[in-house]
Parts: sequence; C-alpha cells; structure tokens
Amino acid sequence: MSHVDGEGRARMVNVGDKPTTRRRALARCRVTMARKTLQAIVDNEIAKGDVLSVARIAGIQAAKRTSDMIPLCHPLMLTSVDVAFRVEDASILVEAEVEVADRTGVEMEALHACSVAALTIYDMCKAIDKDMVIGDLALWEKSGGRSGEYHRAGDGEHRSDFAT
Repeated sequence: MSHVDGEGRARMVNVGDKPTTRRRALARCRVTMARKTLQAIVDNEIAKGDVLSVARIAGIQAAKRTSDMIPLCHPLMLTSVDVAFRVEDASILVEAEVEVADRTGVEMEALHACSVAALTIYDMCKAIDKDMVIGDLALWEKSGGRSGEYHRAGDGEHRSDFAT
C-alpha cells in the first residue's frame, strides 16, 4: 500500500477491503529535566497543578485526535488508551498504549499520545526549567494487522514497571 497515487500525489490509503482485527501499539519517550523540577513534580508543587494527571489526559486526548494532526491517518474509534509514567533519576519516561478493532493500526496514535503527554509536562514546568529535553520517542511494540508482531529490542523494561 502506498500513500502516493499513480501520479505521485499524496492520498489516504484505501483500507476498505482489509479485515477488521484487534490492533495494539505501545510507544515511549523521555522528558529529561533538572532534579529539582522532577522533585517538584513528584511533590505536586508545580504552580499549574498535578503535572502527571494533566499530561495523562492530554495524551489520551491526543490519541483520539491523531487524524486531525497527521494528514494521512484514518480516524479511528479507539477501544483503549492508557498513558503511564515512570519517574527516574532526572527524567520521566512516558508510555502510551493504544488499542483498536479496525482495519488499520494505531502506531501513530500511540506516538502522538506519548509526544503530547511529554509536551504537556514541558508546558507545565517550563516556568522553572526551560532546559528540559524531550527525546527517545519510539514505537516499542505493535500487534495485529498483516505485518503482525513487532517488539523493539530494549533493556528488558516491562509495562508493569510503569505507574498508571
């Protein structure tokens, strides 16, 4: 399948003849920050409010609105979106897991959720730490569809290592 027609123009792929299957994607990224910023988040001392709760909601909203932001993505009726965080030494690892029963995958929805959750952390903390860095955005797992299973080679992290 191609997102380019016979004349080289961008198009949305026709998925109408594909079977509906259960699909899942998991993405992760990292927000690196000063230790004092991280401690302020953990202690719920950020002036704008509970950073991780707001970032979780932002990530969920982002997953649901992915086709509004990524031009060639199909709008999907997502069955599940979960955004979780793991506080580390000087960073927060953000994870987004998205599921659907449809004709196309949810990799972009998981990546979009993860990145918007990270951007929300940045937005809520920028008044005290403009040096934060968002990085390492990647697809970690996917299942369903014609291409089947994908698991990024990693350091053995498991979903249960994250706070939901």
